[in-house]
Amino acid sequence: MRRTMIVAGLLALLVAASWRCARAETPSCCGERTPDANSVEAVLGELQERAAALTSYQCKLDYVVRQPLLESQARRKGVLYYAKLENRSYLRIDFNTLQYDEEPEQAYREQYLFDGVWLTYVNYEGRSVQRQQMAEPNEPVDAFSLVSRRVPILGFSKIEDLQNQFEIELIPLDEAAQASFRHLRMNVRPESIYRDDYVTIDFRIDRKQGLPAKVVAVTSEQDIHEIALIDGRVNQELGRGLFDLDIPRDFSVETIPLQRNVGRTSG
Repeated sequence: MRRTMIVAGLLALLVAASWRCARAETPSCCGERTPDANSVEAVLGELQERAAALTSYQCKLDYVVRQPLLESQARRKGVLYYAKLENRSYLRIDFNTLQYDEEPEQAYREQYLFDGVWLTYVNYEGRSVQRQQMAEPNEPVDAFSLVSRRVPILGFSKIEDLQNQFEIELIPLDEAAQASFRHLRMNVRPESIYRDDYVTIDFRIDRKQGLPAKVVAVTSEQDIHEIALIDGRVNQELGRGLFDLDIPRDFSVETIPLQRNVGRTSG
């Protein structure tokens, strides 16, 4: 499937880890000191703790791709929905507008749906659908974990896995920004499975929600992918029907079967 899956991968919320000791109520639960509140480990631990309690998430998206070498830019705007329902998770992204450089914004519709087994991409302009099986039907994976196999960063990963793939550092912010945000930078390690695709990924984390508010990834081609998550709403009820796509019958459909034991599996 096309690398447009970068869209969802940039929404790494970093959950599903077992790292709990330093965040437990008793600081000495494992015989270790609680990490400094401003350390990388503490920030990652807080992200995991917040995201592990996530049952649903929705927000507006502002997704910009800049190509400095070509002096061009494309901006898509849309919405994202994520929910854990019926013992599996779902992720839906709808883009509704597209703007090139300084040209007027135009209507442009794309949809992405991840259900733990199938990844579906609907291109309304091309009147086409692409469905790719990503897991066994009886072994669904978390929607963000599914995306992480195809995209620039690990989604919903263990801290150990993150640190194996990236060198992670906290970037100082000015006093005004520091009160509302934290800034994590992830530099791709030379041996990382993402070394041929990406150079750095930056997260601006909202202190109040404890979740990413902005993500910026620089590719090996020096393209810049930037996503802003706007007006995020956490753990509000989302119905199962929201994750059903009403695809026109005359759209062409390409189905790609599961590739067993092939490709990236980390994450």
